[in-house]
Amino acid sequence: MPEDKNRVYIFDTTMRDGEQSPGASMSLEEKIQISRVFDELGVDIIEAGFPIASPGDFEAVTEVSKILKKSIPCGLSRHVKKDIDACHEALKSAERFRIHTFISTSPLHMKHKLNKSPEEVIEAIKEHVTYARKFTDDIEWSCEDGTRTNVDFMCKTVELAIKCGAKTINIPDTVGYSVPSEFKKIIETLINKVPNIDKAILSTHCHNDLGLAVANSLAGVTAGARQIECTINGIGERAGNAALEEIVMAMKTRNDLMPFETGINTKLLSKASKVVSNATGFPVQFNKAIVGKNAFAHESGIHQDGMLKNRNTYEIMTPESVGVKQTSLVMGKHSGRHAFKDKLTDLGYKDITDDVIQIAFGKFKILADKKKHVYDEDIAALVDDSLIKEDNVINLKSLKVFAGTGEPQRADMTLEIYGNIKQATEIGDGPVDAIFKCVKKLYPHDVKLQLYQVHAVTEGTDAQATVSVRIEENGKTTVGQAADTDTLVASANAYLNALNKMIIKRKKTAPDGYQVQKGHQQQKMKGI
Repeated sequence: MPEDKNRVYIFDTTMRDGEQSPGASMSLEEKIQISRVFDELGVDIIEAGFPIASPGDFEAVTEVSKILKKSIPCGLSRHVKKDIDACHEALKSAERFRIHTFISTSPLHMKHKLNKSPEEVIEAIKEHVTYARKFTDDIEWSCEDGTRTNVDFMCKTVELAIKCGAKTINIPDTVGYSVPSEFKKIIETLINKVPNIDKAILSTHCHNDLGLAVANSLAGVTAGARQIECTINGIGERAGNAALEEIVMAMKTRNDLMPFETGINTKLLSKASKVVSNATGFPVQFNKAIVGKNAFAHESGIHQDGMLKNRNTYEIMTPESVGVKQTSLVMGKHSGRHAFKDKLTDLGYKDITDDVIQIAFGKFKILADKKKHVYDEDIAALVDDSLIKEDNVINLKSLKVFAGTGEPQRADMTLEIYGNIKQATEIGDGPVDAIFKCVKKLYPHDVKLQLYQVHAVTEGTDAQATVSVRIEENGKTTVGQAADTDTLVASANAYLNALNKMIIKRKKTAPDGYQVQKGHQQQKMKGI
């Protein structure tokens, strides 16, 4: 147990379990950006990937482990020695690191997934936890599908894993099957029946299939667990994982019932949410707790009246406590660069360069001429659009679209491709189809469009549209985003953004000295 019995460690698995959400793949650059934000946020352990799963995962774990200043980098492995070796190779340059190894323990998984007897699982635990302990004294062990595991057998496996060197024992509700009272009882049973449990920290890893991931995690903590595995925005397999921001703010807001502390700087939660949303292309639902657009919005007249008299009438926490301003300051075309920079600081953009500010400010001035009111969300979209660091090889120079009834939709497009100006006209089944056909004609390529999504950044007919595009080529996916008051211009730029990322990704190679064999090892491996 930690020296401070009320200290709860936050183990973030956004870049491992979160990335297993279909379509949520992140580039190396995006993972590095997320890691820096998480390090600043105060996350204790960052699970950066599953090194054996692919060269990309191996590279991500390696590079993330090099840049972390406070957070402990972690890699996931099965009970397979080559998995553990890959974790060590990816993490070995870090001053300290964790190897997280797991095996299924439920009767269902042992029989149908592993084809192993309980006795064989026991031997696997003994062999592989002991093996992993050779590389580091920070070993975490997980019993996959723990909430459907026989409790007596779980006690036996946990005792063995601790004896072999595991210092953290994680109990996953892998399929989101448990309920708070049951999960609490599991943790209490382990504390009461495992003789060496005092030599390890108990951890929770709850999925959200029944919408109970956060509730189950908190139940585990009240029972004695002192680590919570979670993800920003609750992303993850199927219905997702326990949401980091909800867990942290629940303990902070109801500290009277849950007197626990974390190392999280809650004022950076909103920023972390936006960074992850942009990287994955997954928008945060408006009514999402803590970080949703409407989390601190009040429309009802009764609520507004109460808020004007005393904000505590309808807010149990302050928006500032999670990095959100209570109300949107209206920015317009007469606002200066200094005011714009101050606004960016208020929105959580504290470390961006003057070049990015200048680019975003220029876009802001153009937007302010088109709109009566420029909202916080508009400004955030402009800055996020300006933060793309890759050198684009394809850029949109001009676009004209002809749409309506009676005539086929047509797009006239001019692109700059590797410094050369090219022009094309195409007819399509709708204006967006015509635009994408122009891009393919000017830069011949063969990718599959997996997602095309449009949502308004703010209200009104003059709202900016943010377009997300996801494309796939030979198993590799990229996500492009762009914002503009013209939805068709945003569509073109989003597609080009995704295409530019794909061009960069084609050039990527596996880390020197480490190759993953073709076949099943290259497939995305699913963990706990």
